[in-house]
Amino acid sequence: MPRRFYWIVGTTAALLCVGAAAFFFGGFYNIAGSQEDPAIVQWALVKVRTNSIIRHAQDQPPSGLDDVAKVKAGAHEFDEHGCVNCHGAPGVKWAKFSEGLHPDPPDLKDVVSELTPSQLFWVIKNGINMTGMPGFAAGGASDEDIWTIVAFLQKLPNVSEADYKAWTAPASPPAASPPPAAPAAPKQ
Repeated sequence: MPRRFYWIVGTTAALLCVGAAAFFFGGFYNIAGSQEDPAIVQWALVKVRTNSIIRHAQDQPPSGLDDVAKVKAGAHEFDEHGCVNCHGAPGVKWAKFSEGLHPDPPDLKDVVSELTPSQLFWVIKNGINMTGMPGFAAGGASDEDIWTIVAFLQKLPNVSEADYKAWTAPASPPAASPPPAAPAAPKQ
């Protein structure tokens, strides 16, 4: 009896594996960004993403993430690196193209409290595969710049539109100095 049981379990597992392989590798699974994933796929992707971030986010944050200057610099970096295009910001709507991303980019003020500074840093630095979230280190962002973005994100839920606008405004050019005075003509 146990032998027959193992044979049935083994055969069933093999058939399930062959069926799954045929389904995915045969092109039957629709990968279109406009197609909702089945609930089991959504669940699996969220579990894999969450557990991967927890396992790999090991960098310790530098001191002073609450420093106002770092938060302001982080707002500037957030804007400069184009994060607003997908995630928006106080008073700034995300770009229309981001509505075509699947899964939708999160509204960061709703999710930053769920992640530690180390986890935010890891996500920004490395990106998240199959979501459209790029790894900013590959785009040339330094660790210092990424940490300032983390400092900004931690304060994001309480940042006003006016503050964000002021922090991301382009620096005004220095005032032009008047041209040097022409030398006086010699007296005769």
